[in-house]
Amino acid sequence: MKHLAALAATAATLTVGAGICQAANGDPVHGAQIYQRCLACHSLEHNRSGPRHCGLFGRPAASLPDFNYSRAMKATGLTWDEATLDQFLENPLKAMPGTKMAYAGVKNPQERADLIAYLKKATLDPEICK
Repeated sequence: MKHLAALAATAATLTVGAGICQAANGDPVHGAQIYQRCLACHSLEHNRSGPRHCGLFGRPAASLPDFNYSRAMKATGLTWDEATLDQFLENPLKAMPGTKMAYAGVKNPQERADLIAYLKKATLDPEICK
């Protein structure tokens, strides 16, 4: 029960306490370069060891039916947007204890903004995400 309360608090923090996200000022071209770091586990179009990113914005966490998410991710109740991604990508293991995403995170706020700007553009592109 304590674990579920901690996850609910994490979701609230990601949703409410994410602060000012710089994604509006992000450079999607530089973000595409940063996304190269993600390709070991993620793809825009296909699930790998991490879920695909097409359709990410506005999608509830852990909602792809063909991907096996961690219990932590399933329990969050959050929806992916600029603020939740900014908070999560800074330090996934701290933002969501129990996540399977064992990546140290993108510490630089401008790099996160650039990555988020790229993801927002690429994951809504009908040529990429059919």
